[in-house]
Amino acid sequence: MNLVVSVLAALAMSVCVLMIPLGLPGLWLIALCLLALLVFGQLSWGFALAGVGAVVASELAELWVLKRFGDHFGGSSRAFWGAVLGGMAGLLVGLPVPVVGPVITVFLGSFVGAGLVTFIETRSIETSARVGWGMLLARTTAVALKMGAAVAITAITALRLLFGG
Repeated sequence: MNLVVSVLAALAMSVCVLMIPLGLPGLWLIALCLLALLVFGQLSWGFALAGVGAVVASELAELWVLKRFGDHFGGSSRAFWGAVLGGMAGLLVGLPVPVVGPVITVFLGSFVGAGLVTFIETRSIETSARVGWGMLLARTTAVALKMGAAVAITAITALRLLFGG
């Protein structure tokens, strides 16, 4: 039974990793998996809380990256929210290409959202393009950071479940 639970948990967490580039809450679902494994006695309190702490740290790191890039490229807090909303709109619109299409439009939406808000604020195409580019780079960096954390948490948890220790 433990092997089945371990394999299913590892598979579920792996699917959650794939949700991250789409802007979906894959890391938070991994945290829920950790807590569920804790409730069912598969993980210790310390391990589960360390994993959830890593999720929280990754989310805070994402905000820090977005703020740093936004500041560096001259974006305002409104441009940040424009990038967030643009990414959500990109996810909803999507391209008719399985998996890759929504990922492309999420990133493109972040660029357009930040650029559009900046253009409304400054009336400068150059500034809005720079801020849009900065938020696109920020989004890419943040997704890479979160995926790295999610893969690490998933791998360590799978090893712990399969081999104990």
